[in-house]
Amino acid sequence: MRYPKVTEGIFIHRENRFIAQVQIGEKTQIVHVRNTGRCKELLVPGVKVYLEDCSEKKRKTKYSLIGVEKKGLLINMDSQIPNRVVEEALVKKNIPFDAIKKFKRESIFRNSRFDFELLEPAGFMEVKGVTLEENKIAKFPDAPTKRGEKHVRELIQVKQKGMRAILFFLIQMKGIKLFALNWERDVNFSHAVWEAQRAGVEIYAWDSRVTKDEIRLGQAVPIDLEYGKNGR
Repeated sequence: MRYPKVTEGIFIHRENRFIAQVQIGEKTQIVHVRNTGRCKELLVPGVKVYLEDCSEKKRKTKYSLIGVEKKGLLINMDSQIPNRVVEEALVKKNIPFDAIKKFKRESIFRNSRFDFELLEPAGFMEVKGVTLEENKIAKFPDAPTKRGEKHVRELIQVKQKGMRAILFFLIQMKGIKLFALNWERDVNFSHAVWEAQRAGVEIYAWDSRVTKDEIRLGQAVPIDLEYGKNGR
């Protein structure tokens, strides 16, 4: 997926979940933050950020913050992007989606709206974007997520119905050596994923090929769901 027009800036301050101040050239601009997560490890005053120029659209802010550099690592933090990257890979039937013949976006099973319904073979898939990195280890979530836990537990029910159930973590950066659950920040979600794996839910973690104006599916990253559990 490619952004049509991207510019660089220096992050100053985040006013709330949706709005931040960024220096672009000689001016301070109010920009939209396309990620409502905490992102405290990313949005540090003085870091270089990347912004999509949305001036052609009718909106209050000219720019949307979509990426950031963290110690030389380029991270896409656009929370709207993971589904689009995965959909692009589904259409092209890239591994690990080569066996999926038909699908559709956003469909409901029980009490959850999943990102994708698989039509051939039958099943459901939920996609989670990952932007938290610590020492080349990507972790999810960066904050407690009851909605995420509900998705995982209902994926277990999908599997119990005899359908394919997939939990896909898209790591929005390169250079990652391991994916792990964030047991310290959300033990309930982490335990749900741990149970899901044992129930037969397919769990994938893939990195991304990221540039300042593009993000595409990269390659599989090793997963260790026990890492960090019980403080180890």
